[in-house]
Amino acid sequence: MRSTPLFQKIDAVIVPVPDLDSGLRFYQHRLGHELLWRNDQLGQAGLGLPDSDAEIVLDTRLNLAPTWLVRSADEAASEIVAAGGRVVADPSDIPVGRVAIVADPFGNELVLVDLSKGRYVTDPSGTVIGIAE
Repeated sequence: MRSTPLFQKIDAVIVPVPDLDSGLRFYQHRLGHELLWRNDQLGQAGLGLPDSDAEIVLDTRLNLAPTWLVRSADEAASEIVAAGGRVVADPSDIPVGRVAIVADPFGNELVLVDLSKGRYVTDPSGTVIGIAE
C-alpha cells in the first residue's frame, strides 16, 4: 500500500461549452466567477472558485472527467495501471505540464495533470501570455 495518497487535490472541473464567449457570458458574467486565464489556442478558459484554488475550466474541445492534480502524470498513470486500472490516453505534454487519462477498475475515467512546467501568466484581460515556474 502506498504511504501517501496519489491524488493531491481536485485541480479543475472541466465544463464543455460550445464556444468560450458564450461560456464566459454564463459562468463569468451571469454567475460571477472571476476569469483567471483564457487560452484561445486550446479552446479553454479558467475561472476561479472563491473558497478554493481549484478551477472551473471551460473547454470547447473536450468532455473530460474531473482533473486531479498529481506530482507526475506519467508516474500516476503507471500507478493506476499497477493498481488494476488502465490507460485511456497516454501521458502527453500540455503547456503547463503533462496530462494523462486513466480509468479505474470500474470504468470511471480520471484526468491526471501535473504542473511541471509552471502556471499560466496572463495579461490584465486574462489572456495567457506565458508560463511561469
